[in-house]
Amino acid sequence: MNLINLFSSINLKEILQRLPDAVLVVDESGRIIWNNREAEFLFNIDTTAEVDYYFDDFVSKGIELANQSASRRTPVIAGAVTQDEREFFIEMNASQVEDQLVITVRDVTAMTKVLANAEKTGRLNKDKNILLTKLTNDFKSPLQSIVGFSNALLDGLGGEITEKQDKYVRIIQKNAHELLYFMDKFFEFSKAESNLVQFDIKTFDVASVVQDVIKSNQNLTKPKNLEVIIDVEELANKKITTDESVLKTALQNIFETSTKLTERGSITIKLFNPEMETVIQRGVKVINKAENTSYLQISIKDSGMGLKESELEGIFEPYSQIDKMNKKNFVRSISLGTVKTLVNRLHGTVWVQSEVMKGTTFNIILPVEKGIILEDE
Repeated sequence: MNLINLFSSINLKEILQRLPDAVLVVDESGRIIWNNREAEFLFNIDTTAEVDYYFDDFVSKGIELANQSASRRTPVIAGAVTQDEREFFIEMNASQVEDQLVITVRDVTAMTKVLANAEKTGRLNKDKNILLTKLTNDFKSPLQSIVGFSNALLDGLGGEITEKQDKYVRIIQKNAHELLYFMDKFFEFSKAESNLVQFDIKTFDVASVVQDVIKSNQNLTKPKNLEVIIDVEELANKKITTDESVLKTALQNIFETSTKLTERGSITIKLFNPEMETVIQRGVKVINKAENTSYLQISIKDSGMGLKESELEGIFEPYSQIDKMNKKNFVRSISLGTVKTLVNRLHGTVWVQSEVMKGTTFNIILPVEKGIILEDE
């Protein structure tokens, strides 16, 4: 088939009539001198009426926006109205042809409403998290009082209590501790999600941060006789640049999770510079001149029972756990959701590898070189 002959035999106006988008030709005064059938339908134009229609009658500041689109060669979103005063949103592209404008128009009302609703939902979610963060102490204070007074009762400060009373007070204390822990993690996640965390980028010794996290969790590892192995030989006395408190929070939450997943054996924390191929594969933004020493990988591997595939699904997404009605998984996902949110804001990434009966490994990659961080900011 000779395509040149085929196209030369097609009437241009007939092609424009068949296009799924509205097409209008407008003169320099803004008067519509031609339009296709889709434009008649979109704007409810009555072609039988002997009256001149102007593009600005249908689109607010239509000619001005069309000229902008033509000069910048970019689409423009605008508000429009039909002859029967139905309001909607359009995306238009315009091209200047001699002293006329050829304008294509597409109804994007549905898409615009979706985006507007998403923006509204995001704003409401942020406001909700800010409110919760500001009310943290108001929520936690009553629980802290319950814990404190139950301790006092068990210590005999309120007088002797019976064996049965002792049992009930210990149940109250245990549940109060669990609820307080949950609220700590919940408010921590809300604060991270609402972007209220103000980063303080500085240079520090990463090995000492790891040691601090391990020391602060001895109450979890000692009762289980868990061996904690630190492999930092590759980065001994290595200074890194990032937010120390945020990194400590991420390590704390992961270490707590690993400890709860492990009844016996060991937890190994390894620090090293990842291969650039791994950095790229994991979706970390790579800045020009960056090398593998520009990034830090922290791997926390436990010898626990491992996680099933169903437990790995949405492990960093607490909202996806709501329907599963599993308190343990939900609290774990809140804690790990904080890790993911904070690490992402530091332009890093986090992921998990696990196999039943073979343990679980959590991995973090962060940019930790001063020049790289400053350039990315």
